[in-house]
Amino acid sequence: MGLFLGGTTAAQMPKEDVIDAPAVGAGLCLSHVFQANMVLQREEPIAIWGWAAPGERVTVEFGGASAAVNASEDRRWRVTLPAQPASAEPATFVVQGERERLELENVLVGDVWVLGGQSNMEFELAKVENGALEIASANYDQIRILTVPYGKSAEPRLGFPRLHEWSDWFGRHFRKGDWDVCTPEVARELSAIGYVFARRVHMASGVPIGVIDASRGGTTVESWTPRGVLDEMSSDPVKAKLDEWDRKLAEWDAEADLANRVERHRQRMARFEKEGRAVSERDRVPPADLKPGPKADQNLPGACFAGMLQPLAGLSVKGAIFHQGYNNALDGMRGVRLYRDVFPVMIAEWRRAFGDEEMPFGILSQCTDGYPQTRDDYLEKMLNAGIHIRAEHYRTFLDLHEGGDRNIGFASTYDLRRRWYHPQVKVPAGERIARWALSTQYGFGRQLPWKPPALVGVSAKDGALFLELDAEVMDPEDSAIEGFAIAGEDRRFQPADVAYVQKGEDDRGRPRLDRRRLVLTSPLVGEPVHFRYAWGRNPMGNLQVTGNKDLPFATQRSDDWDMGTAPLGVLDSPIDGAMTRKQRNQVLKALRAEDVRRQTAEAQAALGESGD
Repeated sequence: MGLFLGGTTAAQMPKEDVIDAPAVGAGLCLSHVFQANMVLQREEPIAIWGWAAPGERVTVEFGGASAAVNASEDRRWRVTLPAQPASAEPATFVVQGERERLELENVLVGDVWVLGGQSNMEFELAKVENGALEIASANYDQIRILTVPYGKSAEPRLGFPRLHEWSDWFGRHFRKGDWDVCTPEVARELSAIGYVFARRVHMASGVPIGVIDASRGGTTVESWTPRGVLDEMSSDPVKAKLDEWDRKLAEWDAEADLANRVERHRQRMARFEKEGRAVSERDRVPPADLKPGPKADQNLPGACFAGMLQPLAGLSVKGAIFHQGYNNALDGMRGVRLYRDVFPVMIAEWRRAFGDEEMPFGILSQCTDGYPQTRDDYLEKMLNAGIHIRAEHYRTFLDLHEGGDRNIGFASTYDLRRRWYHPQVKVPAGERIARWALSTQYGFGRQLPWKPPALVGVSAKDGALFLELDAEVMDPEDSAIEGFAIAGEDRRFQPADVAYVQKGEDDRGRPRLDRRRLVLTSPLVGEPVHFRYAWGRNPMGNLQVTGNKDLPFATQRSDDWDMGTAPLGVLDSPIDGAMTRKQRNQVLKALRAEDVRRQTAEAQAALGESGD
């Protein structure tokens, strides 16, 4: 993606945003959602909006259709053109005012998908495994790409600028706000998951695809939900979060903050002078700007929706895919409870924003972080709020799907393992969620199964837990199934030994196995009542649908025990919010003791078998 502005390279630009075009221009103008090189959504009415002089007559023409309207007193205008079929033939979009004429060239009609979430969705193609191969082959003139700039306040924005946006994280500028034709240069900075999703959908469907990346790193689910909707929720975790932010806003004193920064600058200059360090004239100038404080925080409830989704509201799109959860996990069980309440509401509000309460919405579950869970530290690695967030992703999907929502999608990513919280195995993640889209939205249902195997029932009998699934399952290597843990009423989990239920014998006397039914046991859990699966932030877990279908059994559990309350009796009382360091250490100590208890028992059993 070219990073040039008026002959100045990106490296020479100041460490701040450099605006190419403001969100709302003077005279006749369109929202920057509408540009040359874009894709318009097929088979849906086409809404177009922009600004002009108050009362000015504006006519819009595209594909043989036209519509006219007078701009309102606040300069806004909006028209709707009739739906059009998909077309890969480049066309010109014309907007005619009383004195100005705008022409948008190379516009296609196809499907538009929105990418949402935080940094693991935003993570660009150039930084992922096999990204270089994807970039080298990214010549798709029927895939078009738009990346939305970050919103800068919690106030709903009418539009977004076209700019070179500075990133402190990467120490460079990124060009945002422009529709571009997919080329290697452009694709390298697109969301890796989004690019792979678009490529697969386009190649299979033959339809032009537009992707709008509206993701932002380090964000929470409540930031992606309208503040007014959050205000109306009866959820106690949501009310507590809103009260917390309202206190921050009320306590912010911009003048006092400036005075503190001026004093720190004075002290720094005095220290440099004492040390004899050279200081430029620019660095000698004390700060004079008033900071917006919490009002500009990306995680202010409603902020990302107002700043990044609101400028797109009313646009006809095919659907959205979403990958987020890390930052809510930082708030412990309090964050998990909030996520449980807010996530389905957020999905409904995204659908409402795009004018389609049945809009396809694909969920990518929480990815891995940290060193892999092993049998040696199995229980210790179960203490992580991110696992609970991942389980809420699947639970939300399951609740909606079982409630009749046939446009909700899901794909696990926990088995695409890396130690960093930005696991760079993004190509398979994009392909998994593309498989859902192609199966449910493009007529590939028979060729492309996408649903993970679902639990049908759980029962306890004779010291074992029996699980019934809706599909045959196996480990891809056809070896021992790993990743299940079971516990009794004492909530002391232990890794489970897993076997298939036997359903008789064949004509040669060999056991016939029911691969839809599993039996879970542990010599250390005499009367199991609940199970957990893939319950680690970087978990053990190898169960998938039988065959080469790449459909993992999702992270899930049958219990409803909060983090910190298993094992039972370790803490004096249930945890209402995030655990303190002392409480966390207490629980970790108990979990480590359970790991040692199992290791000791296994060592004694091994010695007994050997006769030593």
